[in-house]
Amino acid sequence: MLAQLFRRDPRRAAVEASYRRIVERAREPIFYNGWGVPDTLDGRFEVLAVHAFLVLHRLRGEGEAAAVFAQALFDTLFVDMDRGLREMGVGDLGVGRRVKDMAKAFYGRIVAYEKGLVDDAALAAGLSRNLFGTVKPSAPQLALAAHYLKAQAAALRTEPLVALLAGDVGFALMEGG
Repeated sequence: MLAQLFRRDPRRAAVEASYRRIVERAREPIFYNGWGVPDTLDGRFEVLAVHAFLVLHRLRGEGEAAAVFAQALFDTLFVDMDRGLREMGVGDLGVGRRVKDMAKAFYGRIVAYEKGLVDDAALAAGLSRNLFGTVKPSAPQLALAAHYLKAQAAALRTEPLVALLAGDVGFALMEGG
């Protein structure tokens, strides 16, 4: 019984590995230096949100195990947001409200990007409004971001579910970076 207390939960480890992979990809300098996404707290949240969306989108409709994994991944994302805000010095009273606002914003991104995967105009509008946020992207920047999102969604569709549930998120290689 004591050994069970210290044993690592393989599902938890897989969720953490997936989240680490999402964060690693979201930190790629090309998004900020090459694409023009603002290198700000908001810009970094947006790039993270795109990648979390991509993984959650892939898991959608894949059964109970995938749904449980997706919820754990979502929870991990927002526990990390909470931790990050606290590290930046946001007071206890403000953290909960800000994390709640971020979660609502993330749900909005999910809706926009889901719609955008089947409607190019909706995708361009969603990326312009969210990913680029405070800056006006050029047409090539917007086209690159839309192509990237669709290419990553397609690449993740080819990933075996068992690999994703083991924490092996296979984002496609990035063009030009």
